[in-house]
Amino acid sequence: MTMKLLITGADGFIGKNLQMAISERSEFEALPVTRASSQSYIADAVRQADAVIHLAGVNRPEHPSEFMTGNGDCAARLCERLLADGRALPVIFASSIQAERDNPYGASKRAAEQHFADYSAASGASVALYRLPNVFGKWCRPYYNSAVATFCHNIAHGLPIQIHEADAEVSLIYVDDVIDGWLQSLADLAPGVTFRDAGPIYPVTVGELARQIEAFQEVRQTLVTERVGTGLLRALYATFMSYLRTDSFGYEIPSHADARGTFVEMLKTKDSGQVSYFTAHRGVTRGGHYHHTKTEKFLVVRGQALYRFRHMQTGESYERLSDGKRPEVVETIPGWTHDITNVGDEELIVMLWASEQFDRSRPDTIACPLSDGPVVPLRRRYTRAKAA
Repeated sequence: MTMKLLITGADGFIGKNLQMAISERSEFEALPVTRASSQSYIADAVRQADAVIHLAGVNRPEHPSEFMTGNGDCAARLCERLLADGRALPVIFASSIQAERDNPYGASKRAAEQHFADYSAASGASVALYRLPNVFGKWCRPYYNSAVATFCHNIAHGLPIQIHEADAEVSLIYVDDVIDGWLQSLADLAPGVTFRDAGPIYPVTVGELARQIEAFQEVRQTLVTERVGTGLLRALYATFMSYLRTDSFGYEIPSHADARGTFVEMLKTKDSGQVSYFTAHRGVTRGGHYHHTKTEKFLVVRGQALYRFRHMQTGESYERLSDGKRPEVVETIPGWTHDITNVGDEELIVMLWASEQFDRSRPDTIACPLSDGPVVPLRRRYTRAKAA
């Protein structure tokens, strides 16, 4: 059965993300309410709703008195509508950590929380209060109330940023985590009024935040990616990328060409190697070297390749044919010299992952064509010399 969710402030930053998430889930349906909604539409939405997520409010009015009008009084009107409907609809309220502070905005949020607490007491409805820190994510408006949005927008557009207190700490929460927390909580809202956590909170200084976002932009020059797979960096990187102009969706990277073909480094990591690709013309052999520590993974994307290996001590040899029509990864092994030859009728294209970045001062790439034969171990050399 579909749960219909009345969402106030549905056209705001969080509301847009919430509606998108709901549209992807068959168990929910959004009933969006905005300032432009008519009274009759709102009344009908209340009658249809199975639960309410209250996002509407103000946080940067022209006059401090408007905080109470836009937050406290707005919540009071919603509670009156819900009580008049005669059903105990559960409510999720997006409050703020400012509710813990003695300022006009915090006071207006505390007043809104109290109105929902009174509504719960009068109707028996479940009310979940979320005192959110600074919420960030895609579609947040820059130059408004989010340093993340402003920094991401300016850095992505090549504009300067201003930092007044680099050491000031801010607490951040990612909009997707907030929404996931809300939608999961609808299945187990406790009776009465409860304060709940919406997701992981990330403390960071303003200076650290700015430096990290600048580092995302610098990847396009250095090719060295940040560690964006988990936690704050994952969410912050996705947010930064959402502010790119369409003409910045792509960027050129260096290409190194010679008589053999082309070599292109695509992406480097700080501690897990780098990704590249190379081409080889018909009959061309590339490689002819060994590594002490570095390992590589090759994937033929197009064409046919013959891999050849020889052990640097024993002379043991091995060959393997690989075809782009049958994807497989072939790995280079420390202590084995190796090369790769285009044995097909078309240009060979090979993806390559190396376990470490190429360091010109310590390349760990020692030339040794396979035709040179095995290296004789020092002990065997000494034994032969003594016998002679």
